[in-house]
Amino acid sequence: MKTYSATPLIQGLAFPEGPRWHQKQFWFTDQHARRIYCIDADGELMAIAETGDLPGGLGWLPDGTLLVVYMTGRQVMQWNGEQLVSYADLSRHASFHCNDMVVDQHGRVYVGNFGFDLHGGEARRNAELIMIGPDGNVSLFDDSVVFPNGCVIPPQGDRLIVAETFAHRLTEFRLQADGSAASSGLWADLGAATPDGICLDEEGKIWVASPGTNELFRVKRSGQRVATCSTRGVPYACMLGGEHRKTLYICTSETDDPREAASRKSGRIECADVDVAGAGLP
Repeated sequence: MKTYSATPLIQGLAFPEGPRWHQKQFWFTDQHARRIYCIDADGELMAIAETGDLPGGLGWLPDGTLLVVYMTGRQVMQWNGEQLVSYADLSRHASFHCNDMVVDQHGRVYVGNFGFDLHGGEARRNAELIMIGPDGNVSLFDDSVVFPNGCVIPPQGDRLIVAETFAHRLTEFRLQADGSAASSGLWADLGAATPDGICLDEEGKIWVASPGTNELFRVKRSGQRVATCSTRGVPYACMLGGEHRKTLYICTSETDDPREAASRKSGRIECADVDVAGAGLP
């Protein structure tokens, strides 16, 4: 099995999440500091916006509009160049805090949510995946998932793969032409791992950050692990980027507790050079 080792790139963050590679820049949210950041081509950290809520996943519409999940408000917001304004209200369908999301080439947005009060100790229950159509219409995509978290859409655009954190698996949805689910099935059983953020490479394999087991690994569709990457902090999410899309960026922290994360600022962006490039556009 191939092994890699990550080194810190940025330190002193509260809780980095939602990593994305977009137009040759690395983007992420600092969730408990309520900010959106990107790193430019010179490696400089730039603050893009402060958020009025805990920011979750990031994505871009086909016209280049930046979207961000407002977690507790259960909304998706859009950046108009000066401020964040509402794009879609998900509160009718989301049973608890919203989380990660992915946007497809047609402008369809898929958003997950916790489904239960994780930090309050509430009993686990199924959650909802919500779809926002290109016209802004909000609909229920699926309600059988357990803590849907990181998600990817392969370049062909005909599938949605979702990390179910507390079901310890990656689930694949086959998509119909309108973006709705045609069928679903197991993509990979991950054993004891708790998949949080995930990213897809050009060989069709997936990097998985598993904070519950303090692991970062690359997995085949069968569930077989083919590579691992060690990190200094606990890995929560990952993304492939860089000049040749072979830099694995990892969001790490020593805690995901909201109060501790905000005060300790143990969050880092770590990175490692890997052998297989990320899937999709540069």
